[in-house]
Amino acid sequence: MTTDELFMRRALELAKLGIGNVSPNPMVGCVIIYNDMIIGEGWHKLHGGPHAEVNAVESVVDKSLLKEATVYVNLEPCAHHGKTPPCADMLVQLNIKKVVISNVDTNELVAGKGIRKLQNAGIEVVTGVLQEEGRELNKRFFTFFEKKRPYIILKWAETADGFIARENHESKWISNGYSRQLVHRWRAEEDAVLVGTGTAQYDNPSLNVREWSGRNPVRLVSDHFLRLSDKLNLFDRSQPTIRYNILKGEEHQNLLLVKLNEGDFWQEMIQDLYQRKLQSVIIEGGAKTLELFINNGLWDEARIFKSSHSFGSGISAPRLRGTLVSEQKIMNDNLSVFYNE
Repeated sequence: MTTDELFMRRALELAKLGIGNVSPNPMVGCVIIYNDMIIGEGWHKLHGGPHAEVNAVESVVDKSLLKEATVYVNLEPCAHHGKTPPCADMLVQLNIKKVVISNVDTNELVAGKGIRKLQNAGIEVVTGVLQEEGRELNKRFFTFFEKKRPYIILKWAETADGFIARENHESKWISNGYSRQLVHRWRAEEDAVLVGTGTAQYDNPSLNVREWSGRNPVRLVSDHFLRLSDKLNLFDRSQPTIRYNILKGEEHQNLLLVKLNEGDFWQEMIQDLYQRKLQSVIIEGGAKTLELFINNGLWDEARIFKSSHSFGSGISAPRLRGTLVSEQKIMNDNLSVFYNE
């Protein structure tokens, strides 16, 4: 491992601490080095708050060292005014000697402009260090700006004999308590969570983060003809919820009814999520909704729990073709993660 890779890996570790708290901004970490020693580090902690570079600079005790320092940051410093001033301008003003970057920002507001600002000021710039790891960390951000849609995660639990629910739609509890707690952590990390009409009706989920610490996602439900009961947990107004349908649009506190065209229902839903700057969504069922996204190739990642329990009969779990990227044992459950590649 090179010196650049060593310090960039630390920047990536710091960046990941912002997961679930910075969207629609990317996760960014920053490490400041002087004579091969870390003199400052920081990460983007909260959307609207100071960026990683600002937090790292503020942590440096002796600011006179900055003009001879090297800054490691996993994403190109911003060059535009958003909720905070441009980080590229700050690094120029500090007369930083060198900046090492993992990924160029593909947001058209930045897209190389930050790098050019640094270079035009005489700052040495190196890019592409741990580039693949950087893209993996910010896969939601890059998908959003490059594909103009959210990063789509499919998630389900299935029995050892391949069923997602019993014939009466009962699905509690296929996976164990540790697996269910992990799902709550995932919800805290993503912008939105979606279920179809059947899952909303039969499972009556709350789709919140009860068993983990973090923000609740925006709840989404497809309810074409508004047949779901208003008394379901989804409609308790406790967190932002969007009810997609083909009949009417209305706005209430923490509940939006969004009318879509029946023929382009799912594509319009994805486009609506993009317009709302929701960068990621977990689709938690049911089988028909999951299969619809699979059949249309409209997914990026699938997280599948395989239980040791058997039902003998029931509603078959979806089947997909993807690249297996990881497997994990969680007590008596097996978790497999696939990418759509």
